[in-house]
Amino acid sequence: MDNLIHYNWHWFWHWGTGEICNNGTHEIDICRWALGVDYPTKVSSSGGRYHFEDDWQFYDTQYASFEFEGGKNIVWEGLSCNGLNTRSRGRGAIIQGTEGSILMDRNGYILYDKKGKVVEEEKEEQKSATTNTVGAGALDTFHMRNFAAAIRDGAKQASNIEEGHKSVLMCHLGNISQKVGRSLKTDPKDGSILGDAEAARMWSRDYEDGWDMVV
Repeated sequence: MDNLIHYNWHWFWHWGTGEICNNGTHEIDICRWALGVDYPTKVSSSGGRYHFEDDWQFYDTQYASFEFEGGKNIVWEGLSCNGLNTRSRGRGAIIQGTEGSILMDRNGYILYDKKGKVVEEEKEEQKSATTNTVGAGALDTFHMRNFAAAIRDGAKQASNIEEGHKSVLMCHLGNISQKVGRSLKTDPKDGSILGDAEAARMWSRDYEDGWDMVV
């Protein structure tokens, strides 16, 4: 079934996550790290399946917005069927601050002042270095070695599971907001949905006997 296996399971609700919880996870994680935020207070999402009339259940176009305490917010844009790049990049993150901005992707960064003038630029020697699992400079290699060392030797993880949970949860909240067609109020302590029983029902699913998650 080539509309499911090996890759296209992403686009169905029963198995998948949509683009926001596919590539979007990485960019949102970087933005969380850069802004120093944990769980949002409000989540909104808009978009749809516009390009093709097919059996995709997820969206080819999605704009998800996350608001945090302290006047900080993250906006993620996913365009699965439109190849127009932003600043000559197919993916990445732009952090806009009070004293300037920085554009980051897996191949480096560009720092701008408030007027948009380039202040500093750093380029990775290898193209898409973070996905190169062979070269010595590849971040994926470092993460894999760190993960193995944590299992074998109890080494401290460079990126722990709780931080991963926060970023992935935001993506799920974006999909839930899109599914119910309205903004979600969320608890900044744990990201749980407040005051919306319909949306909160998507927080988990029913498990077969013996397969219940126990934490």
